[in-house]
Amino acid sequence: MQLSRHTPPRQLISLVPMIDVMLILLVFFMVTSTYLNLDMIRVIEPEAERAPTAPASGDATTLLVRIGADGQIHVRGRTLTAAELGSFVGSRLQENPLLSVVLLPSSRATTQNLVTTMDSLTQAGATRLRLMRLEAAR
Repeated sequence: MQLSRHTPPRQLISLVPMIDVMLILLVFFMVTSTYLNLDMIRVIEPEAERAPTAPASGDATTLLVRIGADGQIHVRGRTLTAAELGSFVGSRLQENPLLSVVLLPSSRATTQNLVTTMDSLTQAGATRLRLMRLEAAR
């Protein structure tokens, strides 16, 4: 006597539920995510630095603000806090409204230090802000 077991047909795995879940997740993340506006921080290209444009009047000057690796703000050899920087730049802007401020952060400075410095400069009224980055010689 020969006994044979009846094998049920093998069921196929349907991909439709997985695709549905992926589409729901895609819509969810598209609706809830925020997108960065990378044009908010202007970066000077090296080609643009080589061809400087002349200011409208001859009394425009540039102020270099350095941000150290420890987050300290240095202007003309003096260490300033964010509030002191704002008052210093505000007084300089009253003397010269065309003052251009160039920020030079250290490569080890945090982004928060950069944003705090930029915030204090804009609150002081500086509108001509530039961000500069030094590259190693090749």
